Amino acid sequence: MASLRFKQVILIAVTIFSLGCKTDRKDDLQAVLQYEEGSALGTTYHIQYEVDHDSIRLRNEIEKVFENVNRSMSTYIPTSDISKINKGDSTIVVDPYFKEVFFKAQEVWRKTNGMFDPTVGALVNAWGFGPDKALKKIGQEQVDSILEFTGFDKVSVKENGSVHKDHPYVYFDFNALAKGYTLDLIGRMFDTHEVENYIIEIGGEIVAKGKNVVKDKDWVVAIDNPMQQEGERTLIAKLKLNNQAMATSGNYRKFRIDSVTGDRYVHTINPKTGYTQKSDVLSVTVVAPTCMEADAYATAFMAMPFDASKALLGKLKDVEAYFISAGGKDSLKEYKTEGFRKLLVE
Repeated sequence: MASLRFKQVILIAVTIFSLGCKTDRKDDLQAVLQYEEGSALGTTYHIQYEVDHDSIRLRNEIEKVFENVNRSMSTYIPTSDISKINKGDSTIVVDPYFKEVFFKAQEVWRKTNGMFDPTVGALVNAWGFGPDKALKKIGQEQVDSILEFTGFDKVSVKENGSVHKDHPYVYFDFNALAKGYTLDLIGRMFDTHEVENYIIEIGGEIVAKGKNVVKDKDWVVAIDNPMQQEGERTLIAKLKLNNQAMATSGNYRKFRIDSVTGDRYVHTINPKTGYTQKSDVLSVTVVAPTCMEADAYATAFMAMPFDASKALLGKLKDVEAYFISAGGKDSLKEYKTEGFRKLLVE
């Protein structure tokens, strides 16, 4: 399948407890969970849902969601709507998927004071964090020239559904929220078919509804320790999700250390300066009502100053977060919102 290939950050691995065989059954409840897995959007997916339905039909509809999102918003597919718009085609009338992501991106851009900005794509490419993935060194003059056409205030969707760009070189990249949106779409599809209990995981991001009917318990997920990426995996937190979504962004593998100052620079691009961001934050996990929100805010909090992130979290409804930062040698510092703490399980 063609790949959307989302944001170039390393996602903390997430374990969904009780995944395993293709179908699980608890005889006394006669509950059955169908298990789907595969590759899509440049990563893998694992889905469990209560089977009262035609599982073949639902599997086909899952695949259709992937196809629709790729056709609309994959910057890796030359014929997608977003690729054509990035190349300057002003005749494209975007579909409802593109519109919904655009307006959510605009909302998060405003709430984060521009620190979340999907027009940062040209800077991402210039620094080598795009398709070729080769770290590049660019100068102030080049950065300044790209900043001239970076900014979500420079774009709009017109009444006829076409996209207006103030500058032809504006480059959209919805990778920081479109994967989360894809999980939401699959969840909506399940809701339409009256599937009451399911968990969807794509590349470490999760949407959960209802409960694990086989075990008659809440869905429980675990987050791996970002400092333990080789050898045996260790868990840093377990939490329960019910009618919630979770996304994690991390920079614990992709960073550089200034040889003179010792400052740590992650590969998250600051859309205001145009440069890679100085930060000790290794990862941010966000729980929110939708995975698109969780995805977007997890990305934004990686770029924002920590105090600004905490202040914004105090204003956001039902959005909780868990920050992991580098401490001293081989040590971690953690910050959890009160709402996130309530989700934790021993």
